[in-house]
Amino acid sequence: MYVFKAAVLGAGTMGAEIAQVISLSGLPVVLKDVDQAQLDRGMAHIRDIYARRVQRGRISEREAEDRIALVTPQTDYRGFADVDLVLEAVPEKLALKQAVLAEVEGQVAKTALLATNTSALPVTEVGAKLQKPQRLVGMHFFFPASVMKLVEVIAGEQTDEESVDSAVEFVEGIRRIAVRVRECPGFLVNRVLMAGLAEVFRAERDLGLGPKEIDALIAASGLAPMGPYALADALGLDIAQEVSETLKEAYGERFDLGGRISGLIADGKRGAKSGEGFYTYTG
Repeated sequence: MYVFKAAVLGAGTMGAEIAQVISLSGLPVVLKDVDQAQLDRGMAHIRDIYARRVQRGRISEREAEDRIALVTPQTDYRGFADVDLVLEAVPEKLALKQAVLAEVEGQVAKTALLATNTSALPVTEVGAKLQKPQRLVGMHFFFPASVMKLVEVIAGEQTDEESVDSAVEFVEGIRRIAVRVRECPGFLVNRVLMAGLAEVFRAERDLGLGPKEIDALIAASGLAPMGPYALADALGLDIAQEVSETLKEAYGERFDLGGRISGLIADGKRGAKSGEGFYTYTG
């Protein structure tokens, strides 16, 4: 199935990034959120991404404006009848994802592909409230989606092969690398990532090192382009905590990120998006 028009549900940082990637490929995309202020922030983020591409000479100002014009921000379901693909990118809460997908299922054509950008939840559970769960597929982008090329494609227990093939074709069509992985909590990449973060956080406690020291050591080693604390802030501490809880329930205490991250969240420090996490951000 070829996608002529797409929609993204959720205009947070990840939803906005995914919409930007889709628009860059030349496809029209609806960016929907229930909050107009969030939509405005999402569109501002998309414009910032394109502005950086213009500054680096990767695209002209005219081309950037044309691509931005392909993104339609809205708070309702106008125009969803001819959408070929809907991808939800709402917070990592099972009940919320189920409700959002069940609602949009009634707004799109019966042939439309539904996708979830869940980081860790089983696709089968996410699609449990759908009338046609066979057309739901996991399509997990990585942060920042405007830069990261990998997309995990996951079939639930009831997902049909045609939906998986369509998802892979779409991902490759927007110039990303589709990797099919088996369904399990955390899939592949987040199981590796969260186990590593948990180990680093334990090392901080056991070795008496601080976030800046550990980030500097890991960055200097060439193991990763940024340290784990900077990465956690970029991902969002609340998201990291939610994924950790899902994996801890499935696989045990080795995925526990410890009490420090939950303490920061309780203080309103959710990482870069809130202005403070392990680090303080301005501008």
